[in-house]
Amino acid sequence: MTDNLDQIEPESLVGDNQPILSVSEISQSLKRTVEDNFSHVRVRGEISRLTLARSGHMYLTLKDENAVLDGVCWRGTVSRLAVSPEDGMEVIVTGRLSTYAGRSSYQIVIEQMEVAGEGALLKMLEDRRKKLLAEGLFDEERKKPLPFLPDCIGIVTSPTGAVIRDILHRLADRFPRHVLLWPCNVQGDGADQQIAVGIEAFNRIAENGPIPKPDLLIVARGGGSFEDLWSFNEEIVVRAVAASDIPLISAVGHETDTTLIDYASDQRAPTPTAAAEMAVPVRSDLMAQVAYDGVRLQRVMNRSLEEHLREIEGLARGLPDPRRLAEEATQRLDERSERLINAKAIYFDGLASEIARLAGGLVSPAQQIRAKQNELGANIRAWQRALTTFVNQKSHDLDRAGLKLEGLSFQRVLDRGFTLVTDDQGQPVLSADATEPGMVIGIRFKDGDIGAVVSEGGAAKPRKKKATKKSSRKPNDDVQGSLL
Repeated sequence: MTDNLDQIEPESLVGDNQPILSVSEISQSLKRTVEDNFSHVRVRGEISRLTLARSGHMYLTLKDENAVLDGVCWRGTVSRLAVSPEDGMEVIVTGRLSTYAGRSSYQIVIEQMEVAGEGALLKMLEDRRKKLLAEGLFDEERKKPLPFLPDCIGIVTSPTGAVIRDILHRLADRFPRHVLLWPCNVQGDGADQQIAVGIEAFNRIAENGPIPKPDLLIVARGGGSFEDLWSFNEEIVVRAVAASDIPLISAVGHETDTTLIDYASDQRAPTPTAAAEMAVPVRSDLMAQVAYDGVRLQRVMNRSLEEHLREIEGLARGLPDPRRLAEEATQRLDERSERLINAKAIYFDGLASEIARLAGGLVSPAQQIRAKQNELGANIRAWQRALTTFVNQKSHDLDRAGLKLEGLSFQRVLDRGFTLVTDDQGQPVLSADATEPGMVIGIRFKDGDIGAVVSEGGAAKPRKKKATKKSSRKPNDDVQGSLL
């Protein structure tokens, strides 16, 4: 087996002596040849069929007007790419060519990626701007006013650049404030994620915690090329700026540079130094303004007091002397006091006379009590007589009702020769239809009860009268009696 097709002798390819290679052997030989000759290449093309596998690896196809080239970017490299690839984006990728024996194809293993040309970047930037604008991230209603004098300012920028020094120097000149720095990269791989994390971290600081929460944020970077500022156009950064609850100033690049976070921030500064000037007023100017306003206020107050004093003096000239008014009032008070004392004596004297007059016509309580006692006694005697008459009348009515009830008693009916017939349950038998032959019945006479059996019909044969035991009950023991 040979390692390279170039090492196979031409003579061995002729006749029966030509070596026979397996598919794997020829694939490995091709793989080494391609990787040795194309170990580092840069390829320009348009991305299509972009796929991010669950494993984290990214697969795509680079194409131009004449050919296509498969590409793969391993998971560890995907997170370090300087741009976020999209279908239709024209890019320049750096990597090595290799073969994939499973499909007998070749592909480029991507290690770096950059946008091909500023025009492509601008198109992608405009498309992204329109997308975020449609979502409302740039609406003016979302923007918050900047605090007049923040106690603490959070800055997201590189800790080693001139930007942080310029901002701190400008703050110290104008109005020194407490500053918190979130150090991060401002360009290159992963810069966008570090910037977004810094903004979110400042917003997560608890109120009244050991670390003061900033009242204002500044996201800053110095000047650079269009590509150098690209991190501030990434969606992750723009969304973090728009979602910040803390008012935020974007200060990226120079005055002519514009990034997408400028649209999402609450205020855009043309330079980082200008951001510091927006953040705080000039302390000396503020003190001078306060002093000037204090002098103006003092003058206005003095002038107002003088005008009021003159007005009071003018009004006072039209008023009588207060002492004369007090004297006249004192005299009127004395006169009315004397009149009140006299009226009091006359009033009480009149009341005494009226009381004496009314007392002469009153009857003494003892006389009133005796009169009421006599009246009560007469009423009691009249009530007693009426009650006696009522009771006697009702007693007489009760006696008459008793005699009438005695006359209507069924026992009196039995005394006249009638009988009462009952069944074996003691219930009255009121008609012949209620009997049947052989039925046991009871017959009550005025002087006692007998038993009998109903025959089939006709008069019953006379039977010898059995002696009955006389009832021990006296005739008058049960005046009312019972029908049962």
